[in-house]
Amino acid sequence: MRHGKKFNHLKRKVGHRKALLRNMSGSLIEHKRIFTTLAKAKALRLYLEPLVTKSKTNTTHSRRVVYSYLNNKDVVKELFETISPKIASRPGGYLRIIKMGFRQSDSAEMAMIEFVDFNDVLPKTAGKDAGGKKRRSRRGGKKKAAAAVAAATTAKATTSNKDEEE
Repeated sequence: MRHGKKFNHLKRKVGHRKALLRNMSGSLIEHKRIFTTLAKAKALRLYLEPLVTKSKTNTTHSRRVVYSYLNNKDVVKELFETISPKIASRPGGYLRIIKMGFRQSDSAEMAMIEFVDFNDVLPKTAGKDAGGKKRRSRRGGKKKAAAAVAAATTAKATTSNKDEEE
């Protein structure tokens, strides 16, 4: 029975699940972004975010605790030296999960999981004007503006033609 066990078991036994999450954590820390199924991404976020929080305090004890979960010296070094300084001021929510549609072969729901502060594609002010507010537009606004400009140019052209005739 599964009384009181709320995390996703991912249809694996304990050893296989630990190995899966350990390897996925190492890949995510190394590459800063991975593509996987949505269920695995959610389980990975629950597994990795406490370790990232632990890595904010760079002590021997915290390094040993994180190493006991990840079992890879290079990954632990990367976490403590490059990721921790960037997320030091963030109170939580270090990972972002973005749904990517369905896998063609078995229709599994796919997702991209990445570190929030390591997104090179989107700038910090994506979707915002210089003023910091979202730009609002209405449907057909460009057509009316273009029609007004066209009417103004035709009006100038007709007045200049009349001036030439006189």
